[in-house]
Amino acid sequence: MIKIRLARTGKRNAPAFRLVVADSRAKRDGKIIEKIGFYDPKTKPATLKYDQKRLASWLSQGAQMTETVKKLIKQESE
Repeated sequence: MIKIRLARTGKRNAPAFRLVVADSRAKRDGKIIEKIGFYDPKTKPATLKYDQKRLASWLSQGAQMTETVKKLIKQESE
């Protein structure tokens, strides 16, 4: 199954995340299919930027978002 999830980047105690499309069996920071955005929780307010067209495209092809990604996108739209 294809998942839309977060992959961690950044240094220790300074996390940043990429919003990626990956196979659900791949490791968290392992092989990805496509990078579609990023999330930085350390900024005030937290920064989330992503390509809405690519997200919609992957969702239409059957990809599933993780609970965390769903929550972040819902907060962004409010």
